Amino acid sequence: MDVITIPNKENVIVHEPKTKVDLTKYVESQKFRFDYAFDESINNEMVYRYTAKPLVECIFDRGMATCFAYGQTGSGKTHTMGGDFSGKGQQDCTKGIYALSARDVFKLMATKYKKSDLVASASFFEIYSGKVFDLMNKKQKLRVLEDGRQQVQVVGLKEETVTCVDDVLTLIQHGNNARTSGQTSANNHSSRSHAVFQIILRKKGSRKLHGKFSLIDLAGNERGADTSSSDRQTRMEGAEINKSLLALKECIRALGRRGAHLPFRASKLTQVLRDSFIGDNSRTCMIAMISPGMSCCEHTLNTLRYADRVKELGPGGPADGKAPEIMRSPISGGVLSPQNSDLAMLINANQDEEASEELLTFHEVVNHMQEQEEQIIDDHRTLIEQTPKWMDTGRKLLKMTDQVDYDVEAAVVLLQRK
Repeated sequence: MDVITIPNKENVIVHEPKTKVDLTKYVESQKFRFDYAFDESINNEMVYRYTAKPLVECIFDRGMATCFAYGQTGSGKTHTMGGDFSGKGQQDCTKGIYALSARDVFKLMATKYKKSDLVASASFFEIYSGKVFDLMNKKQKLRVLEDGRQQVQVVGLKEETVTCVDDVLTLIQHGNNARTSGQTSANNHSSRSHAVFQIILRKKGSRKLHGKFSLIDLAGNERGADTSSSDRQTRMEGAEINKSLLALKECIRALGRRGAHLPFRASKLTQVLRDSFIGDNSRTCMIAMISPGMSCCEHTLNTLRYADRVKELGPGGPADGKAPEIMRSPISGGVLSPQNSDLAMLINANQDEEASEELLTFHEVVNHMQEQEEQIIDDHRTLIEQTPKWMDTGRKLLKMTDQVDYDVEAAVVLLQRK
C-alpha cells in the first residue's frame, strides 16, 4: 500500500502506520513542504525542468552549479540521474539528468554564448569508502590534496573534451558500467558509491576554470539496521556513506550562516566539492527520492527529514569565514586533525540524529587507519620503484667481486650509498 499523498505541487504527506499500547492501529500523517513535489506520473524531463535546468546557465556566468540525487537505496536516484532502465539492467542514458543537462549546455554554447569561445570537457569519478576512483580511467585510485592556494585538487583526474551530447552519453555509459555496486536490504544491485559527473567549461586555449556543473548520484542513505547483520566491509561502507551524507547536509546549511565555518574536510565527498559550496556565484539543488511503499515508510521519513533540514538554508554570505574552534580527541586527548575537527563539529550539531561521541570515536579511528593505509601504500610503491635500481647496482657489485684484485672498501662504500 502507498503511504504517500502529494496534494499539490509543494507538499508531501506521509501516512505512517502506528500501533498504540493497547494494540489499536492508527495512522499518523506528517506533512513536508518543498519547492516542488512530484508524484509517480512525472517523468525525468519534468523533474529536470524544475531542478537542474535552472542551474545550467549559472556555469556560463563563471559560476558553480551542483545537483544532488538523494534517497534510500532502490528509490530511483540512478534512474533519475542516469536514465530509464529497461530489461536486464539496460539503461537509456538519453533520458537522465546527466544527458539533459549536457544537451542544454551545448545548446547555450551554440546560441546565446557562441561568442564566449568556450570549450566543454567532462569528468566522471566515484567516491567509495572514503577513496576516489576515476570511472573514465580504469577506476584508477586518485588522491585529493590541497594546493598552495588551499584549493582542493583531485590529482590525476581524467577530463575528456566533449563536443556533443553523444560524447557525453558514451562517457556516462562507460562510467555507469564501472561503478561499484552491491547488495542491500532494499536492492540487490544498489549503488554503494557516490558518483560525481562534472561538466567543465574553459576558455579555448586556457586551463583556467570558467564554470563547472557537478551532478551527483549519491549512495543510498543506509541506516544502522540495514548493515547490522552484514560483513565488515558492508558495515564500513555504510558508516562512510552516513558520515558523508551528514557532512553534506551541514555544508549546505552552513552556506546560510554568514561567516560560518564550512566543515568540508569531514568527508571526501564534501572535500572534492568544496569549490561548489564557497563560490559567490554558486547554486545548489537537491532532489530527494522516496519510495511510496508502506514497508519503506521509515526510510521515506528519514529522507524527507534530511531534505527538510537541508532546506533550512537561508539568505547569507560566503561560508568558511572563520576557522573552526580547536577540538581535542576523546581517545588521545590531543588536538584533532582538521578532518576530525570538522567531523566533531557535525557530531555536536546533530546529536539528536544518530550522531554521538561514539560515532566520532569510530570515525577518528577509521580516518587514522586510512591515513596509515595510504602511507604504507606509498612506501610500498617507493620500494617497488627503487628495487630495479638497487638490483642493477647489486649485479655490478657482484661482478666486481669476481675480479682477483677488486677493492673491497670501494665496493662497501658503493653499497652503502645505494
